[in-house]
Amino acid sequence: MAQETIKIVIPMAGWGTRMRPHTWSKPKPLVSVAGKMALEHVLDMFQTLPASAEAEYIFIVGPHLGETQIPAFIKEHYPDLKAHYVVQREMKGQSHALWLAREYLHGPMIMCFSDTLMETDFSFLAAESADGVAWVMPVDDPRRFGVAELDSAGWVKRFVEKPQSMDNNLVVVGCYYFKSAERLLAAIEDQMERGVMLKDEYFLTDAISIMIEGGAKVRTEKISTWLDTGTIEATLDTNTLLLAKIGAQVKKFEGLNVEIVEPVFIHESAKIENSKIGPYVSVGANCKIENAQISESILEADCEIQDAALTRSLVGKQAQVKGRGDGRVMQLNIGDTSSVCL
Repeated sequence: MAQETIKIVIPMAGWGTRMRPHTWSKPKPLVSVAGKMALEHVLDMFQTLPASAEAEYIFIVGPHLGETQIPAFIKEHYPDLKAHYVVQREMKGQSHALWLAREYLHGPMIMCFSDTLMETDFSFLAAESADGVAWVMPVDDPRRFGVAELDSAGWVKRFVEKPQSMDNNLVVVGCYYFKSAERLLAAIEDQMERGVMLKDEYFLTDAISIMIEGGAKVRTEKISTWLDTGTIEATLDTNTLLLAKIGAQVKKFEGLNVEIVEPVFIHESAKIENSKIGPYVSVGANCKIENAQISESILEADCEIQDAALTRSLVGKQAQVKGRGDGRVMQLNIGDTSSVCL
């Protein structure tokens, strides 16, 4: 892979139904977690790419929200990123998404789902000899995931979606490396010609299985940390775990009579009075909090919280929450520009 460009494909065209109401107004990767957008955490993972590799990103976005907001976000926050955008207007699965991006896919590539956050060091790819690598993590109960089934030599034999048995717990986390994008695309073309689908979608694991049938050598790379931002509960859990890992991030903000229970993230532009914040709380830019108790929650930019006690809550941008001031602890999930009087 020396001196080559590595293509990093991030599919994010899904409707994000499990993250509603937040995904009514923005694509799922632009929901905040631990002081950053989820997409920023994904991009941070690729800082460990081999020094000899130049990264080129292909974002596969959905129509409407993703088509407009993702390019605007990248242009504003990552102006030097070499990026392409492909719109997936029909939700026909992961392989279909990659097929739509085929004009950009040459040579080595990584595909990583936008809601997959993991700890790994990609620098090993500089010397990788396998045709493919699938990142996996052992879990206690693999039955609601997909698993990699290995042969006696340790190579991937096939992938099994939602296995009935608990014998194999190597869950595939949603990140893959391919030495040759062209070889993967040939397998995807074969997959579509055969009509290998599940619930009207072309799954990437089926395309990789076709590669393996043709002699490709695919191995697994184990990780120990895998975080998810695909649901509200998972996003709140990820917020907690990331804050626990990185510790408190509290710059000087405008506050009066504020108790902070670390770890928390508080943006420097926030205004907080007579409140208790933490633990495990992310407070976005320009938030206004007064007479409140907040724990294990995400408050996105420009929201206002007054006279309320919240836990395990995700409050969208420019949302307003007004409580009764009676100390009763509530759990809320409200989208951008919403207004709630408790």
